[in-house]
Amino acid sequence: MNLFDYMSETNKEKEAPLASRLRPANIDEVVGQQHIIGKDKLLYRAIKADKLSSIIFYGPPGTGKTTLAKVIANTTSAEFKQINATSAGKKDMEEVVATAKEHMGMYGRKTILFVDEIHRFNKGQQDYLLPFVEDGTVVLIGATTENPYFEVNGALLSRSQIFELKPLTTDDIKILINRALHDTDRGMGAYKAKIDDDALEFLADASNGDARNALNAIEIGVLTTAPSEDGMIHITLDIASECIQKRTLKYDKKGDNHYDTISAFIKSMRGSDPDAAIYYLARMLNAGEDPAFIARRIMICAAEDVSNADPYAIVVATSASMAVERIGMPESQIILAQAAAYVACAPKSNSAVTAIFDARRAAEEDNNVMVPPHLMDAHYGGAAKLGRGIGYLYAHDYENHYVEQQYLPDKYVGTTFYEPSENGYEKVQSEYLKKIGKRK
Repeated sequence: MNLFDYMSETNKEKEAPLASRLRPANIDEVVGQQHIIGKDKLLYRAIKADKLSSIIFYGPPGTGKTTLAKVIANTTSAEFKQINATSAGKKDMEEVVATAKEHMGMYGRKTILFVDEIHRFNKGQQDYLLPFVEDGTVVLIGATTENPYFEVNGALLSRSQIFELKPLTTDDIKILINRALHDTDRGMGAYKAKIDDDALEFLADASNGDARNALNAIEIGVLTTAPSEDGMIHITLDIASECIQKRTLKYDKKGDNHYDTISAFIKSMRGSDPDAAIYYLARMLNAGEDPAFIARRIMICAAEDVSNADPYAIVVATSASMAVERIGMPESQIILAQAAAYVACAPKSNSAVTAIFDARRAAEEDNNVMVPPHLMDAHYGGAAKLGRGIGYLYAHDYENHYVEQQYLPDKYVGTTFYEPSENGYEKVQSEYLKKIGKRK
């Protein structure tokens, strides 16, 4: 490196954003993610021992994926190469692989390849890396904000350990903000800035678990706020709220956030929690989820989880679905909220689910079981001569519109498929079946 390159790198480091400058130099400086880098955890021990195998870091932005890769780069004795999947092509990978082979052959040194945003690689690019990961030419470290089980080649996944990073806690964010304000070497310590307690609490919460959000906000706050009479820069709540005006919405309609949120929505309705159901509904709508998709899920929940405990639930859900199609947003949010709240507050039963699953299993076991002859159709040509429909008892001809006769095939006489619960309207059904002798 010549003098000009050295000066360029030095200035680049000094002028880098605070979030970049403040990256920890070693694993003991990393804040958060103790579930994977606690001192008793596998990843911590592997980094300390410099014995890494291929890994993929998966988690939301600002949780430390690149930070951990940099820590590994500072710790390992192996060659460390970094590429970004948004801009790297096959030629870049070929150069890394060629260099890795050279280092392995000449010096016996491994090469760690860090691929940031690995989900951006297409299938062909991921396939290219596979044999070199498999034979140990490179140790792969991938970082992705997308669920790797959706976005990363299954063969690469099978050869890698996946570590999921969680959003940082508010306490983690507070530690980072205070570190940024007081660190005179890499942080903002030279500016003599101080943050009010309520501003610190707000930033830690509003950053939504994203360290980069918090550090960018505090950097803007310090650089744009004039010192007070005491010579200190005071970051107040008003200044903090200006610096981080809006939470980042973490929701990908094609990824795991989509599945996680709709799952929470359904489980909240099933669990009779209208408040949670409305909250997850709001999150989906804010993220631009298709209202028709949400309406379909409400209908399914009404049938699966409410069933005949409240037969009107499916009516309300179906009507809401039709209304959503005809009206559109923003008014449809009210219709969806009404339907979700109704289903959440309705008495619950999954009797119909159990009934149809049990009945289908029985039907699959022996699909040739005959329908009782007296239930067969006697109207098509020659049916009556074959004894079809003979002896059928018409229920309305009898008292209370009921008469005892066999309906199930011989093989299943006495089998119970539908067992109404004691919840809501199903209790009425249960009492009726007992009254006519269908249940004990």
